[in-house]
Amino acid sequence: MSTDSTPAELARRLEALESRIAYQEHWLDTLDVAVAGQEQRMSRLERLNALMQERLRDQQRALQENDTATPRAEDEMPPHY
Repeated sequence: MSTDSTPAELARRLEALESRIAYQEHWLDTLDVAVAGQEQRMSRLERLNALMQERLRDQQRALQENDTATPRAEDEMPPHY
């Protein structure tokens, strides 16, 4: 920065800096809202994932119990033997 800047030049530079700061603050606010929304969505997806995993385990257990409790048709001897 040169020492021979005029007050008008300094005022213009200050205004430009203030404008850039305002623009950056706007984008920071926008990004903050976006990140908060993504965090909420991720939280919902994690809960949904946990629920789906639990249901899948329940179904696998039910299938295993059903397989051991009831003989299947292919496990039985045909009538001509």
